[in-house]
Amino acid sequence: MRNRISLSVTFTVLAAAYTLASSALAVALTMVLERPWWAILIAPIVLLPLLFYHVRRAFAPMRSLFRALAGTVASYRDGDFGFGLSWHNRNELGDLVDAHNALGDALREQRLALVQRELLLDTMVQHTPVAMLLVDPHHRVVHGNLAARKLLGDGKRVEGQSFDDILDRSPEALRDALVRGGDGMFTVGDEEHEEIYHLARRTFRLNGRKHELLLLRQLTAELRRQEVQTWKKVIRVISHELNNSLAPIASLAHSGAELVRRGQYERLPNALATIEDRARHLEGFIRDYARFAKLPAPRVEAVDWKRFVAQLHSQVEFTYDGPPEPGVGRFDTAQLSQCLLNLLKNAHESGSKPEDVALSLRRLPESWRIEVLDRGSGMNDAVLANALLPFYSTKRHGTGLGLALAREIAEAHGGRIALLNRQGGGLCVAMTLPA
Repeated sequence: MRNRISLSVTFTVLAAAYTLASSALAVALTMVLERPWWAILIAPIVLLPLLFYHVRRAFAPMRSLFRALAGTVASYRDGDFGFGLSWHNRNELGDLVDAHNALGDALREQRLALVQRELLLDTMVQHTPVAMLLVDPHHRVVHGNLAARKLLGDGKRVEGQSFDDILDRSPEALRDALVRGGDGMFTVGDEEHEEIYHLARRTFRLNGRKHELLLLRQLTAELRRQEVQTWKKVIRVISHELNNSLAPIASLAHSGAELVRRGQYERLPNALATIEDRARHLEGFIRDYARFAKLPAPRVEAVDWKRFVAQLHSQVEFTYDGPPEPGVGRFDTAQLSQCLLNLLKNAHESGSKPEDVALSLRRLPESWRIEVLDRGSGMNDAVLANALLPFYSTKRHGTGLGLALAREIAEAHGGRIALLNRQGGGLCVAMTLPA
């Protein structure tokens, strides 16, 4: 308790000493001057310098402490947290010093953790194989990692350079990809030394200013591996389908020859009909693969949606859900018709009732959303993840091209396609096309 009130004791002692000294001096002056009221006025005035000296001396350590506190606060503001204070008296000022030192320790630990995170993040950014460029509103490169320096700066630093100057020294394919806008893939080099890259662009605000982040990822090796795996799968599928058709054809041809040799002509039409059926199936199989491999660029034109939906409805049964006068869209009629007919056919083959198969059409601010809906069994997670890949099929005799072809057509139009299970059962194939 005594430590807590040491400042009050100091003030009390000084006040008492000043009062006693003033009284003693007043008595002495009264005896000398024989005028009490003059003595009472003069005594305190004479002792004021002495009181000021003692008060200043008593407060000198506190004044030093306050200057030290102001100095450490200024250091904290400048980001220097290496200072601490010491105060030996265990009073209110001692508690203030302890709290101040604890604050400094906390700020120092936070700063150290922040520096460690920054070092970790910088290490990850610098050593990622993805080339990263951060460009400011004035088209100046703010940051470029090691991969960006190697790809666009001949191994030299690119920070501070004009992004337009860097593009002038870059391959034409990269410039074309940036002019097109958005994300995309481009190829650099000739057929013998071809490199494939994926470009991703993101904009955000940094310190109140708009910046753009460009990510360039080399996909050559990955796509080569995927290409090999795809070709292997294509070969397996084609070999399986050819064997399933050619083996019965060869067997039936041999049986037909035996029937002719024996003169049993009445059984010959059945054998020939089976051969014809297998040959036509094989012809359709090859035709589907050829159509997928040779999909031409879409011939976009203005098409009346109402008339287009009516043409679809004349070929396959479905329920239409959309505005009676939807307006005009821009797409390749033949390709989109083929795409939606395949999707509607799949919906009918899903086990859904015919009246539950629906085609939905909605106008969005900058696009059209087309949905093919059914109430079949839907898809599990594994099938959803792979259903849009070429040659992936869960059907016994499926080619795995229907949904892949729909995806190719949607993306060729600048749109996208997605699959999702419906609440209550069934599947929704959602396609978005530019308006």
